[in-house]
Amino acid sequence: MKTLQGILNQRNLSALFQPIMNISDGTFLGFEGLIRGPADSPLHSPINLFAAAKQHGLSLEVEMLCRQIVLESFFTQDLPGKLFLNVSPETLTDPSFKNGQTLAYLETLGIDPQRVIIEITENQPTFDFEGMRNALLHYRSMGFQIALDDLGEGFSSLRLWSELRPEFVKIDMHFVQGVNANPLKQQFIRSIQSIALSSGTQVIAEGIETDAEFKVLRDIGIACGQGYFIARPAPIPPLNVPAEIGCLFDKTLASKQSYASARVLTVEKILSHIEPVQPETPIENIFNRFTGQPGLRAIPVAKHGRPVGLIIRSEFIDCFAKPYHRELRGKKPCKDMMNTAPLLVEKSTPIHELSGFLSESEVRHFTDGFIITEQGRYLGIGTGQDLLREITRTQIENARYANPLTLLPGNVPIDEHIEHLLHNKEFFVVCYADLDNFKPFNDVYGYRKGDEMIQLTGKQLNNVCDPKYDFIGHIGGDDFILLMRSADWEQRCNRALSAFARTSEVLFEPEHRINNGYITEDRHGNAIRHPLPTLSLGVILAHPEHFTSHHEIAEAATAAKKMAKKKPGNSLFVERRELQQPEVANAFYG
Repeated sequence: MKTLQGILNQRNLSALFQPIMNISDGTFLGFEGLIRGPADSPLHSPINLFAAAKQHGLSLEVEMLCRQIVLESFFTQDLPGKLFLNVSPETLTDPSFKNGQTLAYLETLGIDPQRVIIEITENQPTFDFEGMRNALLHYRSMGFQIALDDLGEGFSSLRLWSELRPEFVKIDMHFVQGVNANPLKQQFIRSIQSIALSSGTQVIAEGIETDAEFKVLRDIGIACGQGYFIARPAPIPPLNVPAEIGCLFDKTLASKQSYASARVLTVEKILSHIEPVQPETPIENIFNRFTGQPGLRAIPVAKHGRPVGLIIRSEFIDCFAKPYHRELRGKKPCKDMMNTAPLLVEKSTPIHELSGFLSESEVRHFTDGFIITEQGRYLGIGTGQDLLREITRTQIENARYANPLTLLPGNVPIDEHIEHLLHNKEFFVVCYADLDNFKPFNDVYGYRKGDEMIQLTGKQLNNVCDPKYDFIGHIGGDDFILLMRSADWEQRCNRALSAFARTSEVLFEPEHRINNGYITEDRHGNAIRHPLPTLSLGVILAHPEHFTSHHEIAEAATAAKKMAKKKPGNSLFVERRELQQPEVANAFYG
């Protein structure tokens, strides 16, 4: 077992980061820095790590090392936004913390203290409120902000809020998980939100695990959230919200993000034409139609081609089957028994938008069905069952075309996306990404490390994409393609190169990093030196007047990639002969 002192001496700790999201718009406010001990040690768990530190009188040393490790990793990955840095109250008031060690370390790394939020973790009762208050005032004067962790769970969290006036408070996950089904928890959170509004504090909900919990918190007005629903803690965290969460904020996001955008599925896909009846059609005729068609669940009512109502089978039969109702009402017009406010959906509505609406609306719209129209005129009807069937089919199809290693879209959706952009006369940038010297790395380190290298590359490339405008696909092996409509595409490409250069080092043995390569033998026993893998990006500017198919795009992008691979190290080559960049940039947003 690795000893605590050994861990300290070797700095054998690693940092994880969990995004904190602005619930109002789906952007990331920043990341909470977390710590883990050695993977092969009981001290891997932070609970065990800090318990051992307290037992051996090394709490301050361990916490200061944790802080350094988190700051170093935050800096190395060039993560955007703010960093929530965990600090215990006893360390906060310790003289060695007040002497400016953390600020000096930030200056060494070049991190602005205004980007760092001291998150007070209360693991035991706090008695020195005056000392904490003075310490926090001191750090506020240097630019730090304050967050109070686990509100509602600790020993004196409400008094801490009153005494310290933090910029952020975090609601303990106990009050968040299951909040959608617990009115008492909802009232507690509303009360916290009310206090926060009056005190100028932003509330962060911890432990969000389901979309139902998220929607309740959003509707209450909670400012920020974190939890597995948004993203799990990871050494290399995502920089954008997942598409399934993003579509909760931007109705257009899912269709722009979807790799099947060449054939965006609309409500028309689930349309069934049911012959409508007139409002004056006798009720007796409706009964006969339902009787003769056992599978018919609803009959639309239209006047002059426009829908005015929907007759639901179950409601109609229940009513009409009552004693004497057939005799008394059989000759009356069916408008007396129709639902006069059915859900009307335009045929061009994307299926994902309808799904989102139905999940938040009355359940009857799902069970009864809805009328599908074209510019207000009746076309047919759809049902919730049809919608679920189509969504399931689409998800299965999407999974078929995803790369199994990275889960990114594969060749079929890549080609479809290119054809879609060309068909719509879109200006876009094609970036062909390829790893240099990958095969020797795979041979030396084994296929598992090779897979890690490919996954890391895919994650870094995905991180620089704006999901509203850019698309990433995995061609296969160590080849990726980015189809970008972001105006700052070149800066994003350079960020990808920088990020790969920093983060790929964790996959190399120390001696290989020092020598910037390794020696292997060929089949004849001759020693061959191979440099470490690097990333090459070949870019073309795709004007719709210059390309007519994805085949032409692929050929031009491949040529650009070959030019990039001729340059040493992590490299970017932009083929500008076909089209000047300003014309493309203006075409995006002009």
